[in-house]
Amino acid sequence: MEILCRKNVAVSGATATVIGRSNIVGTPVALLLLQAHATVQIVHSRTEPDALRRSVECADIVVACAGCAGLIKGEWIKAGAVVIDVGINAVPDASKKAGHRLVGDVEFAAAATRASKITPVPGGVGPMTVAMLLENTLALAEFRLSPNPDPLHPREAPP
Repeated sequence: MEILCRKNVAVSGATATVIGRSNIVGTPVALLLLQAHATVQIVHSRTEPDALRRSVECADIVVACAGCAGLIKGEWIKAGAVVIDVGINAVPDASKKAGHRLVGDVEFAAAATRASKITPVPGGVGPMTVAMLLENTLALAEFRLSPNPDPLHPREAPP
């Protein structure tokens, strides 16, 4: 949601497709999009392929978090859509020292030609996740150090 906010993406009234239903990413993202007044459809790796394609083709916002390399074909992306690729998958690549490279759930090169905005893998959602964790940690520390962080359980301010 922070990525959408910082890139000035209008979520209210948008059609969003979330590919993935995990308790860690897919379901919470879908609920956050609903709370922001988007119309949301959740699909996943076991959704019938034609239904998956149709859902992606009509989406203004696509959030891919299924954990399946290249599951979302670039040509499925609606022109001007916003694509957030949360998936991180290791695929064999003999040219790399580690023997693999990291890719997302979306075919990046093809999707990038159609999308208005797209997050890369690696380097997109991962660093934003770290930044948000640090922001939340700072907010909690500031809250805990405030003179009376919990009116129901007052305590003395630190010296």
